[in-house]
Amino acid sequence: MTQPIAFDNSYARLGPGFYTRTAPTPVPGPALIAVNAGLARRLGIDPDWLRGPQGLAMVAGNAAPPGAEPIAQAYAGHQFGGLSPQLGDGRAVLLGEVVAPDGARFDLQLKGSGPTPFSRRGDGRSWLGPVLREYAVSEFMAAAGVPTTRALAAALTGETVWREAPLPGAVLTRVAASHIRVGTFEFFAIRGDVERLRALAEHVIARHYPDADSPMQLLERVVAAQAETIAQWMALGFIHGVMNTDNMAVSGETIDYGPCAFMDGFHPDRVFSSIDRGGRYAWSEQPHVAVWNLAQLASCLLPLMGDADAAVPQATRIVHGFPALYDAAWLRRFGAKLGLAQPAEADRALIERLLALMAAQQADFTRVFRGLATGAARDEFRDPAPFDAWARDWQARGPDLQLAAGASPVRIPRNHRIQQAIDAGLAGDFAPFHRLVAAVTQPFDDRPDWADLADPPEPGQEVRVTYCGT
Repeated sequence: MTQPIAFDNSYARLGPGFYTRTAPTPVPGPALIAVNAGLARRLGIDPDWLRGPQGLAMVAGNAAPPGAEPIAQAYAGHQFGGLSPQLGDGRAVLLGEVVAPDGARFDLQLKGSGPTPFSRRGDGRSWLGPVLREYAVSEFMAAAGVPTTRALAAALTGETVWREAPLPGAVLTRVAASHIRVGTFEFFAIRGDVERLRALAEHVIARHYPDADSPMQLLERVVAAQAETIAQWMALGFIHGVMNTDNMAVSGETIDYGPCAFMDGFHPDRVFSSIDRGGRYAWSEQPHVAVWNLAQLASCLLPLMGDADAAVPQATRIVHGFPALYDAAWLRRFGAKLGLAQPAEADRALIERLLALMAAQQADFTRVFRGLATGAARDEFRDPAPFDAWARDWQARGPDLQLAAGASPVRIPRNHRIQQAIDAGLAGDFAPFHRLVAAVTQPFDDRPDWADLADPPEPGQEVRVTYCGT
């Protein structure tokens, strides 16, 4: 068979200091859980090869294909506001960059592939639950049009991973435009390594923003990309859970699906992460945290921007421009969910009134917005009278219900359904996982055989707390 993957390794060519060369640790009993055939074809990889012995060896970490140069990337990060000067890939290895048939390049990374020099005494492994969660959620996000990392494959390792209890080990093959984070810039900035900082900025410009001609324009592009992405999160009721700077990709992609979740009953202050006791990363706080994170990126780039007296106010204006960009994207996204093709600024109050009604009655986020398109939204309110009054004003705007249906998914990967798929997988049954993935990757298709997957949890089924994927 000819070489199944066309690799490049431009990040590895940045040289020492950006990473450590680290091979995945082989596993004793690899077994495929899932292969994403559509994504494989996008990358120019034969899905049948991935399902075969060579593909399984790659996605399990037992053999790197020719051309791959496995590395663990270095980065730092502010975690819940506190700086951790050295983090890095503690349980992931970047095999290299796949060059797709159209010339686009994508990182191919194994998560849960064993210890690296950045593991900080950890085992570098992942158990099955986080692998299934990230696969399902990231593929839903891609299907919903949100910039995101993707899942190419998931495999069991045949190992036992010890957490609170013995659990089956698994590896996720993750695809990304790149894995460069705000924390990657922080790693070099806090060390005063301007030479590597400049090389990193030039690499990101060439790879993601070739129309940018300076670090200042790079900052401007990243701010704009993040404003769009986070507006899309908000419009889906998505809560990332750990918006640390090491979990913000400069490409604008959503990265690191740890204690993430989608809201059932809506409340703007909803938190799911078990470690977010202060609500720093609540749904309503996400745009504010984005500004904070982007300010850290701006601080990192300042040494590359020339005269500080001129650069500081300009970079500050760019970061402070995030709210206007985000507000415009938010209005456009939520306006579409109301069937308003060109929402006016006055429609913002209409949207916020609906959100306030939803919060007051804990109405289901996804079903209310989908119900606007189908006429079923009223049923989501215990007391429909306030909704009826709101709906009269909404109808006066002449909404396009087809537009509303195209902006509001029928189903999301609800927390309790993910947990059911994980529980079944722990018992050796992956049919619920495959059914969930099939349904959430066609999120706007109102199929009767998936109707149950659109339902909110019954009493006793709620999953109110999620945990970091370790």
